[in-house]
Amino acid sequence: MSKHILVTGGTKGIGRAIIEKFGLEGFSVSTCSRNESDLVELKADFQRKFPSQSIFTMKADLSKKEEVMSFSEKVKENIGCPDVLINNTGVFLPGAIHTEPDGNLELMIQTNLYSAYYLTRAFTPEFIEKQSGHIFSIGSIAGLTAYSNGGSYAISKWAMLGFTKCLRQELKDFNIKVTSVLPGATFTASWAGVEIPEERFMKSEDVAESIWGAYNLSPNSVVEEIVIRPQLGDL
Repeated sequence: MSKHILVTGGTKGIGRAIIEKFGLEGFSVSTCSRNESDLVELKADFQRKFPSQSIFTMKADLSKKEEVMSFSEKVKENIGCPDVLINNTGVFLPGAIHTEPDGNLELMIQTNLYSAYYLTRAFTPEFIEKQSGHIFSIGSIAGLTAYSNGGSYAISKWAMLGFTKCLRQELKDFNIKVTSVLPGATFTASWAGVEIPEERFMKSEDVAESIWGAYNLSPNSVVEEIVIRPQLGDL
């Protein structure tokens, strides 16, 4: 039976690149998105490339706790507990803390932090029972460095890093690995419309390769943090 990876927000960007990489390595996949047509396209592409592996997709808005819980239950029913959990769902709305629209902070905390919190809690008992598993949280360098036009986004990503650090300490004695992934500017839909050359950005595939490398260490070691930036520096 193939191993199983769960990737939230898996239809585009970093999430899609992770699914492609782990699919090539023989993994079955569970994923979600708010866009049904993107999920249909992803599922058809995955089944064409990897016909012997399973894929479960579900339309879900993980900024809503009830949809996080529903998605986790459906994953368990269809494929079971994952071997690898990638908390990738996220949203970015620019703005300064003192001038951004009301609701920016709530939306980004709910999407970028609470989705990971509730989904991880949904699978932790199974990870502990089987004494194995690897949890990756996709944060951002905005969780390490302050940005003047990314106030609430940075707040949510600093919180995500704290969540992941605490999780690492809680789960290490159960043989469960936990890794924070902190990418810089990556060429994804989040940067659509900006007048910056594509080569100035990192590739989503490079983030996926970094995660694959961290996953493949021996049981004796864990990569606690992956900080990966564009070669020419931050944007």
